Amino acid sequence: MTAKRRGSATPTPRPNRGVASQSAPPLLSSAVKTPCFPSHHSSEYRMDGLLDQWLWKEDYWLPPGVTWKDIEMGEGERYPLPRDLFYTLPLALCFIALRYVFERVIAVPLSRHLGVRDRVRIRAPPVPKLETFYKLNKQPPSQSEILGLGKLSGLGQRQIETWFRHRRNQDRPSNTKKFCEASWRFVFYLIAFVTALASLIDTPWFWDHRECWRGYPKQPVAEAHHWYYITEMGFYWSLLLCVSVDVKRKDFNEQIIHHIATIFLIGLSYCANYVRIGTLVMLVHDSSDFLLESAKMFNYAGWRKTCDTLFVIFALVFLVTRLVVFPGRIVYSTLVVSMDFFQPFFGYYFFNALLLVLQALHIFWAWLILRMVYKFVFLGKVEKDERSDEESEPEEEEEVEEEDSSWEQRKGALNSKLASLANNCVLNNLTNQRNMNSRQPKAR
Repeated sequence: MTAKRRGSATPTPRPNRGVASQSAPPLLSSAVKTPCFPSHHSSEYRMDGLLDQWLWKEDYWLPPGVTWKDIEMGEGERYPLPRDLFYTLPLALCFIALRYVFERVIAVPLSRHLGVRDRVRIRAPPVPKLETFYKLNKQPPSQSEILGLGKLSGLGQRQIETWFRHRRNQDRPSNTKKFCEASWRFVFYLIAFVTALASLIDTPWFWDHRECWRGYPKQPVAEAHHWYYITEMGFYWSLLLCVSVDVKRKDFNEQIIHHIATIFLIGLSYCANYVRIGTLVMLVHDSSDFLLESAKMFNYAGWRKTCDTLFVIFALVFLVTRLVVFPGRIVYSTLVVSMDFFQPFFGYYFFNALLLVLQALHIFWAWLILRMVYKFVFLGKVEKDERSDEESEPEEEEEVEEEDSSWEQRKGALNSKLASLANNCVLNNLTNQRNMNSRQPKAR
C-alpha cells in the first residue's frame, strides 16, 4: 500500500506484486496482489496513507532503530501479516455454526446420558399487556407500575407479581443449555491446549523466556503457531458475538472486558510479531479453562464428587498459572527481560498495559475461587462455581414459589377450619337461643 505523493497533481501508480513501498511496512505492502489504476481508487489511497502514517507507524510497533524493511520476508520464512487477521471473522462464524451442530448432535445426547435434569417451571399464562411490559423492561415492576398494569389487565397485585415471577423463571436457561455451552468450551480449550503444548514444548523460548526477545522483531513464525493465533482469535470473536445469547453470569462485565482485551492483545501482538510470548500467554490461559468447563459439566449432571474433585484441581492449576506463572514469568519477561534487547516504545507500553488488565481480572477470579475453596473446606462441598458458573441473578424464585404455594395451601386450610369453626359457633348460638326461647313460656 502506498500513499499519494504530496504536491503532485496525479497519484503515482501502485507498485507491482511483491514490491514494497518505502513508506508502508512490508507487512501491509505484501498484501497487494494485483496492480490497479489509482484514478479509480483515490479514497482507497487516502485510507492507505492514513494507515501508514498513523496506525502502522514504525515508532509505534517497532523498537527504536528498527524499520519495516528490516523484517521483510525472505525465502522459506513466514512473518505475521496484518491481513491474516481478516480470516478470524469468517472463522468465528464457522465456530458459531460448528457449535450449533455440536450442541444438538453431541452435547444434548451426552447430557441425557450423564443424567442432566431440567427444572420444571410453571409457564406464565398469556397476558398481552404484561408481556409487552416484560419485553420492554426486564426489571420487576414497581408498586406504581403494578397499579397501572392492574388497571390495564384487570388483575390484582398478587396475580401480577406471580405472573412476573413465573415469566422470569421461564426465561432462565435450563441445565441442558448450560451443559451444552460448557461442553463446547471444554472441547475447544482441551484441543487448543494439547495441540499448543505439543507444538511449543520443543521450542527454546518455552524453557528460556529470554529467547522470546532474542533477535526481535526479525523472528520467523512457524505454521503451527500462526494457526494457533488465528484459531484462538476466531474463537474469542465467536464468544463475543454470542455473549447476548449465552448464559448471563454474575461476572458478565468482567467476561466482556476479558474477551475484548484478549482480542486486542492477540491481534496487535500478532502484527508486531510478539508471537513467541503470545503463544505462552494463550497456553497459560488454556491450561486451566478446560478443567473449569469439565467441572461445570459434571455439576449440571449431578455428579457431586467428580465435580468437587475437578474443581479442586482447577483451583490449584488456576492459582498457580494465573497468580504465579503469569505474573512471575510472562509479565516479568515482557516488562523487565525484554528491555535487555531493545529500548521501550509505544507497543511495549501498550501490550504490557493489556497484560496487566488480564492480571487484574485474574486476581478478581482468584478471589472468587478462594471463597469457593473456603466453602469446600469448611462446608464439605462445592455448591456453586464462584468464578462464572452462577447466573447474574440468583435462582431464588423457585423456592419462593414453593413457599408461596405451601403458604397458600396452609392459609386455605386455616381459612376453611376457621370458617367451619365460625359456622359451628353460629349454629350453637342459634340453638342455645332457640332453647332459651322455648323455655321462657314454661318458666312463666
